[in-house]
Amino acid sequence: MVKLAIDCRDLDVYQISMGAAMKVYELSKQLPYRERFPMTDQMTRSSRSVCADLSEAWRKRRYPKAFVAAINIAEGEASETRVWLEFAYRCGYLSKDNFDLLDDRFDYISRVLHRMSRSPDKWISYRI
Repeated sequence: MVKLAIDCRDLDVYQISMGAAMKVYELSKQLPYRERFPMTDQMTRSSRSVCADLSEAWRKRRYPKAFVAAINIAEGEASETRVWLEFAYRCGYLSKDNFDLLDDRFDYISRVLHRMSRSPDKWISYRI
């Protein structure tokens, strides 16, 4: 019997990414209206993209190069989110505690994704 592969939503990094993206969304509601499009939109899009790109990578894991490419995109989105969070903090829109919490989470996510891209054989499934 072939063991079924787990869903990407079962991965710790996915769950942490989803939780962090939801926290970004909740905090983005506090940003001033003038930042709704420039900062809020970019910050929420990039944080959500981490989960979406990870999901895409998971479905492509039978193709090592496609898997790594999608993981690298997710890692880039996590890094972009950190920049937007820093802007929000420096503009006084996020508290130090919220900034530190989210910055740490997206740093952790980036490190996990980087390890995944450097060791794709641990994640590649030839029987999906």
